[in-house]
Amino acid sequence: MLKDFVEKCRSYRRFYEEERISEDTLKELVDLARLSGSTANSQALKFYLAVDRDVCSKIFETLTWAKALPDWDGPEEGERPAAYIVIVCDQTLGKNKMWDEGIAAQSIMLGAVEKGLGGCMIGSFSRSKLAEYLNLDPQRYALDLVLALGKPKEKVVIVPVGPDGNTQYYRDEEQIHYVPKRDLQDILL
Repeated sequence: MLKDFVEKCRSYRRFYEEERISEDTLKELVDLARLSGSTANSQALKFYLAVDRDVCSKIFETLTWAKALPDWDGPEEGERPAAYIVIVCDQTLGKNKMWDEGIAAQSIMLGAVEKGLGGCMIGSFSRSKLAEYLNLDPQRYALDLVLALGKPKEKVVIVPVGPDGNTQYYRDEEQIHYVPKRDLQDILL
């Protein structure tokens, strides 16, 4: 069962933007992160929830989408995320907690899959611009990761890595998104 959720937990980059997500749903997802492991149990991560269209639009402006797809500038109007969770580290509680963000983000994303949602973990964004938009003190809060969430509007397919060893994701002419994955025997030492 967990494997099914992991297989469905892909990086979706196009959504049904009109299908909004409630703040209560985001709180339920963050609660999964709250219960997840934390380095030295510092619980230094904080979460900014965005469901308001204007706030979502400002967050969207700070993001860089799918660098491996150079001819694509990101989702168009109507296909943008319906909500965001911005993961920050409260540096008064702990520093250098970058592994905690991965644990928290995966817990949130698996919870999103369980709710019929999808998302994308985005680490490429203008941290200074986003901190300014969200009125967060960059001396106190390190902006770590942005989770874009919504009802997926695209199909993402896992495929084996080809003989050339290339793991770069790609799209076909029908905009189906392919994600090459190595075989299990290829990652075991």
